[in-house]
Amino acid sequence: MSSPLTTPQLPAQGILEPLGDEDRDILSGYGEFLPVQPGQHLIEEGMQQSSLFFVVSGKFHATAMRGGHKVLLGPVQKGETLGEINLLDPNVASATVTAVEFSQVWRIDGQSLEAYINEYPRPAAWLLIGVGRTIAHRLRTVNDKIASFYSA
Repeated sequence: MSSPLTTPQLPAQGILEPLGDEDRDILSGYGEFLPVQPGQHLIEEGMQQSSLFFVVSGKFHATAMRGGHKVLLGPVQKGETLGEINLLDPNVASATVTAVEFSQVWRIDGQSLEAYINEYPRPAAWLLIGVGRTIAHRLRTVNDKIASFYSA
């Protein structure tokens, strides 16, 4: 007997934690689920990028070229997001994001997010608060690194 195919679901993690099951199901329809194979680039440094990615499963490494060397910026795992800045201010990607194991992400572009905001403002507000908190956390981390560099 075969098992029925299931539709991927957005988990109640990270920026999506405040959203209820129904809100996450509705939101998922505004984007798309993508499988990402090990070694595959999800985002490439220097390329135009205007989407938000939510890691449903798997693990990625974010890297950037600095002085001709590839620098590991850090891992990105289940429940984390990528592309927050370029979702709000489309530009070229500042890093390459590569899957280190089979992964699944959910992607939404700015136009689709805007449609979601207009149709579901209350859960969209929680989503945007989560995006803002993620950006603030990452900015504080960078500020701490810069401060520790100058205090050494």
